[in-house]
Formats: sequence, C-alpha cells, structure tokens
Amino acid sequence: MFNGWNEQEIEDFIRQSYEQNFDLLRLESGIALAPEAKQAGLQQVLFYWQKMREVALNVSETEVRLSLPGNESPKERVFGIEGVVDIVREGGKTIIYDIKTHNSDYVRSHLDLYEDQLNVYAHIWKELQKQPLDGTAVICTEFPDEVKEALFTGDETQLARALELWEPLIEINFDRRKVKETIRSFGEVVDQIEDHEFTPPSVEKLREPFTDRSNVRFSTHVCRNCDVRFSCAAYRVYIRHGRGRADKQFEKYYSDLEIGEPLEEWRTSGLDAIGDIEEMI
Repeated sequence: MFNGWNEQEIEDFIRQSYEQNFDLLRLESGIALAPEAKQAGLQQVLFYWQKMREVALNVSETEVRLSLPGNESPKERVFGIEGVVDIVREGGKTIIYDIKTHNSDYVRSHLDLYEDQLNVYAHIWKELQKQPLDGTAVICTEFPDEVKEALFTGDETQLARALELWEPLIEINFDRRKVKETIRSFGEVVDQIEDHEFTPPSVEKLREPFTDRSNVRFSTHVCRNCDVRFSCAAYRVYIRHGRGRADKQFEKYYSDLEIGEPLEEWRTSGLDAIGDIEEMI
C-alpha cells in the first residue's frame, strides 16, 4: 500500500486514520478520551510502526478468526475455542502473529503461557485447516519500563536508546505435543466458570510484586483490569489497608457507601434526581 510513499506521507496517513478510528469509536461507545490519553495512544501507534514496519508492510491477512469447536471438558461440557490472529506470507513463508497488550519482558519470562495459546492456533491452522505454517510469534504493544520512563522524563536521548533496545516481537515454538493438554486446561476453566468457582487470590498475593517487575504489584497489573474487582473480598481488604493516598481516598468513598443508605436507594437516587430535573424543564 505504501509503495512510493515517503515517511512523512505515511505518518500523516497514520494520524488521519487514527483520528477517523477515534471518532468512530467515540460515536459507537459514547465515550471520549482526555487529550493526554488520546495523544499517548497516537504516540504508541507511531512507535509501533517504527519498530514493526517490516511486519506491518507484509501482513497479508488481518484479524483471521480461528475456531476449534466441539471440545469436551473434564466434566463433559462441550465448548469451543476461538482466537483472532494476523497472517504474514512473505518469501514463501507463512507466520502467525498474535498481538498482545502485554509487556515484552513479562512475555519472555512466561513463554509457556503464550506457547500454549499459540500452539492451539497453530494446530487449527496447520493440522486442521491444512494451511502451510513456518512459525508463530507474539507482538507486544505495551511499552517496556525503560520507554515509559524516558517518555515521562522527556529525555530524547534516553528515549531513542530505549526504543532501539525494545524488541516487541517474540518468536514462539510450535509443539504439537502440548495441544491436548492446553485444550484440557481450557476445559477445566470452563468447568470452573459453569460451577461458579471464582476464588480470588489472597490479599498477600495482591501485595506481592508482579513476577519479575519488582516495582509493580500484582494488584496493579492484574486487579486494575478486572471489572469485578470492587466485588472481590480480597481486593476490598487490600484497598482498606492500602498505603497509597489513592487507596485511602477510595476507601473513604467505599466506606460511605457501605455504612450509608441501603444500596438499592443509592442506585435509584440518580434516577429520582433525573425525574425531578425533567419536571422542572
């Protein structure tokens, strides 16, 4: 697509496409972003283009849906596995890429977790669909800590060095022997969900550093991305005994809700207020 384009033309196209996508998502969701967050998103896209140019230019199929239906859990529940990947065909080779919003250092420290998932995708593509496959890889879109720090300080030299060292593409080996065990693990999770087994980790676990990232707690990396964290007993205890100012501030409002008027009255109070306003109009 970009044959004959210079770098500035490509960057202008990326900026224009980003704005169009942002406007579309805002219309669909009714949610906007703060200018700082919007600019940070654009910056991430531009850096991603700089690092992954060759892969981006050679992607032949995007968002390819892979499906493995008719699996059976240990408790005989039938379930399916679906995934979405990008396919690159270049020089007679075919590579499956799975894009993750994860830190590349974390992925490299936990390759087995990603091997399991990519092995299932490779099994579907190569063994079931009889398509050629020469490799699989993960592309990590989250900035490593060094890049984040350089962006925060505004040090251009440090940023250039951090971006040069950043390796977001991680190759994954295909081992067909692991496929059955991975599918069984999926089945065990299905059984836990269907049996309503949602045991949270302990409070101690939430306070621990998240794997090799000693400056990031488990609660920060995992719990903040969980939609039901405020209904989690462990997370509530963690918040109540948090040492940070943000933790204390949240605990104040959480306690007010818990000891104040009944929850149902709190839920409907906003609706009552809307009704009063409508009568005034």
